[in-house]
Amino acid sequence: MTAPDAPRPRTATPSRRTALLTGAGAAAALGLGAPRARAATGRATAGGRDRVLRVRPDGTGDLPTVQAAVDATPDHPDRPWTIVLAPGTYRETVGVPESKTGLTLLGSTGDPRDTVIVHDNASGTPRPDGSGTYGTSGSATVTAAADGFTARRLTFANDFLRADHPEITAQQAVALRVLGDRSLFDRCRFLGHQDTLLTDTRHRTLTARQYFHRCYTEGDVDFVFGRATAVHAGGEFRMLDRPVDFTPYGFVFAPSTAAGTPHGFLAMRCRFTSEAPDGAYKLARPWVPSSDPTAWPRLVVRDSVMDAGTDTAQPYANMREQYPWQGFLFREYANRGPGARIPVPENRPLLTAAEAAAHTPEAYLGDWDARAALRRAR
Repeated sequence: MTAPDAPRPRTATPSRRTALLTGAGAAAALGLGAPRARAATGRATAGGRDRVLRVRPDGTGDLPTVQAAVDATPDHPDRPWTIVLAPGTYRETVGVPESKTGLTLLGSTGDPRDTVIVHDNASGTPRPDGSGTYGTSGSATVTAAADGFTARRLTFANDFLRADHPEITAQQAVALRVLGDRSLFDRCRFLGHQDTLLTDTRHRTLTARQYFHRCYTEGDVDFVFGRATAVHAGGEFRMLDRPVDFTPYGFVFAPSTAAGTPHGFLAMRCRFTSEAPDGAYKLARPWVPSSDPTAWPRLVVRDSVMDAGTDTAQPYANMREQYPWQGFLFREYANRGPGARIPVPENRPLLTAAEAAAHTPEAYLGDWDARAALRRAR
């Protein structure tokens, strides 16, 4: 994913690292600090029946790092495992391989601000072994490839800062890359700048259904992107300010839905908020990757509230001129707020009421009842 233009300094840029890792205002606005989650019980032992591992950064838990706990769970278990994370900042990269099906990561306090998994790789960051750079997908702080993955009340962050690394021009920096089917995220935060949240699949011929319940996602350029079937219900998308003198500052969504996948991104009853000047952001642009020129991006935003940060006259744009946004499914329905005005109707296609009936969480998720899974996880 590329920036709309090369950034040019507007003013001295204060570091946002502290803001990335706290963000208390955003969490409070969503009510993410309450109620407290029930504490997990049990303690894992080798060969025992318990299915809970506890991680504490001071080493007093079962294991001291998230990755060590993931590695300690069995492959393809007959019963799901839960990894309970004590409050703290876990500076590491985490990979949940395809074999760790049904795994849950749980923040123990109930407040996602208390438990943060963070790293600072960018696409252009050199790998330590000298084999090249990480690339966009490889920059992810957490990569979850397993089906049935669940995360609750956690923060996933990539605190790579452009100002700290002027030598790196490939500035995509992913906080979470999720690839598995039936992936559930409850009251989580995803913090970054460019390419914060990658909702992906293990292969373009596979469908991966992902449900984000009351989550908070922030960034600037294409900060929610990918080819998964991803439903965002009741969340917030925060458009960040940038020290640049051009517009657009960035784009919220960049779907790359594979041609054979019936549904792409759905944002329903969400809030779109902004730190940037009025009209500084586009809502979306289609991403047709060079590796999949047959992609047919799809996005529906409905029943949501938008502040003035969105460009109402031209909310959509092209990523490449040979793939104009009008050739894909970009639709809205029953949105409100200053950012939802429609001064130029041909630039902001709407669903009819009959069409909107086909764009619901149930329609997108099919035989997976994500809401029932959410109730069971509590």
